[in-house]
Formats: sequence, structure tokens, C-alpha cells
Amino acid sequence: MIPDFYVDWHMAPKLLILIVFMAIGVFFLVKFCDIFVGASSSIAKKLHIAPMIIGLTVVAMGTSCPELAVSVSDSISCLIDNGNANVAIGNVVGSNICNIVLVLGLSIIFTPIIVKKSSLKKEFPILLVVSALLVGFVLIGGAIAGTYEITRWMGIIFIVLIFAYITFLVIDAKRNPVESEEEIKDMKLWKAILFVVIGALGIAAGGEFVVFGAKGLAVTGATAMGLNHDLAESLVGLTIVAVGTSLPELVTSVMAAKKGENDIALGNVIGSNIFNILFVLGISATVNPLTTGNEIVVDLIVMMGITLLLFGFALTKKLDKKMGFVFIAIYVIYLTYLILRTVGVIPQM
Repeated sequence: MIPDFYVDWHMAPKLLILIVFMAIGVFFLVKFCDIFVGASSSIAKKLHIAPMIIGLTVVAMGTSCPELAVSVSDSISCLIDNGNANVAIGNVVGSNICNIVLVLGLSIIFTPIIVKKSSLKKEFPILLVVSALLVGFVLIGGAIAGTYEITRWMGIIFIVLIFAYITFLVIDAKRNPVESEEEIKDMKLWKAILFVVIGALGIAAGGEFVVFGAKGLAVTGATAMGLNHDLAESLVGLTIVAVGTSLPELVTSVMAAKKGENDIALGNVIGSNIFNILFVLGISATVNPLTTGNEIVVDLIVMMGITLLLFGFALTKKLDKKMGFVFIAIYVIYLTYLILRTVGVIPQM
């Protein structure tokens, strides 16, 4: 873990260095995620695994690596410091919100997406069930225990479900084979293994940098303005960190939409949100239970609400530009609410 050495500095240089740490961390996450996915896909290809299966598993999990690195790093940090995992939970909830209202919103502003019947029957119901499960676990657990957290047993359930989901993807892909558009670079095995190790180390380092910078920025700013530290950490996790770790999905979806590859743009968002909950929160909570403040109630309701809204839009069989602008407007309103909540204009629950 990076040592906590930002306590006694003067304000301006402290904030600047914390911002630099976050920027370097996000760069590491995006760059080394790409290296990791490319090398992992090459190894899978050498093991004669079908390209479609690689895309559904290795690549899908790879795009969730930034969220995983940040959330696990914050989970370990909280285990050591005995604090709340506001960045870890805020990162996932914020990324899922960001993926729909910002990533998908921008994608359908560029190019409308035709929603297939198969997506309405398979991917969307799974996303709704997984999202509802997260909301139910946290809210019901909070009502019973009085503490809003994702416990270790919840994390284990999520991990079991992610393996079940991957198994479902593989079986479904074999039953309904389609030609994959995923281009997998061929490289020598030793080089691919080396790149996997380098990619994993780079992602881990990026996660450390982002959490260090994000928590430091939140604590420093909150202390200077007399704000609640947990709310400040939650704001940073739900916004700056969430957008930063969603960059792979943002780039992939917008570029896919511009090329007219609508299935990739939509599937990338749905798959990423499922993996973020089951894979990222599952591993993070298994490492250390994730405890957060009461503000998570509103954030989870927003996440569930926009997921239901997306499903409602999808039932029309077409996601168009007007829906994209609705999503962007929701993001702006939600961002405004988060800022007002943090500065105390809107009272905490």
C-alpha cells in the first residue's frame, strides 16, 4: 500500500500531487488493461479457445479490471485502516450509472441502436436480477443490522454467480455460434505471459494510485471545507473515479457506435455492469466486507432506476438520440445532486 503521507503539506501542492497521482493511476489502468486483455486473449487463442468465447469472458472481465483494481485496493486499505469502503462501493455503483447514462447515452447520440429480441430475453433480465440482488442485499442488510455493507458471504454469492454467468455465456455461445469481430493479436507464448504479468502489475499499481489520490483529495478537500469525509469520498468514488475507470467502456462503446457496430456498444455496457457487481464487488467484499454510509441508499436507487429506464427504452426495440439526451440530462442532474449533498445543501439520510 502507498503510505499515507499527505497530512501536513500545504494545501496547493498537496492537491496538485494528489491529482497527479489520480491521473497517473487512471492512465495506468486504461493502458495496462489493454495490454493485459490483449496478452490474455493471445494465450487463450493459443489454447484453441474460440474467439467469441474469449470476447465474452477474457475481454469482458478485462474491461472491468480498472474497477476491480480500485475496489480491491480500497477494500485492502479499509481492512488496514478500519475505515469505510466509500470509494470501492461508490466506484462500482458510479461506474454502472456512468456506463448507462454517459457511455451508452453518448453512444446512441452518435448512432441509434436496434435492440435484438435475444438481448431482451437474456442479457437485460440478467442485468435486472443482478442489480436488484445488490440493492436488496445492501438495503435489507442495512434495515436489519443498521449498517449498510456488502458482507463477505454476499461477496462469495456474487463470485459463485459470476462463474455461473460465464458458464451460461460459454454454453449459449456454443449453442448459438456467431462470427466474432474481436481481432486477437498473435504473439509468442513467452511474450504473452510476460505481458499478462506486466499488465496485471500495472493495473494493480494504477488502482493503488487512484485510491491514494482519490481518498487524499476527498479527505483534504473535506477537511479544508469542513465537510463530511465519508460523503466527500463517496462523491469522488461516484464521479471522478467512476468516470476514470469507465474509460475503456466509454472508448469501446463510442467507437463501436460510430462504426455502426451497435451490438458491441450495447453489449459492452450490459456486460460491464453485470461484471462490475458480481466480479468486482464479489472479490472486493470477499477480501474484506465493504461498509459505507447511509448515502448509498439513494445511489443504489438511482442505479436501479436508470437500469429499469434502460430496459423500458429497450422494449421499444430502438435506442435513439432523444433517449441519449435523456440519459445525459439524468447524469447532469445526478451529478448536481451529489455535489449539493456533499456540501450539505441537501441533508444526508
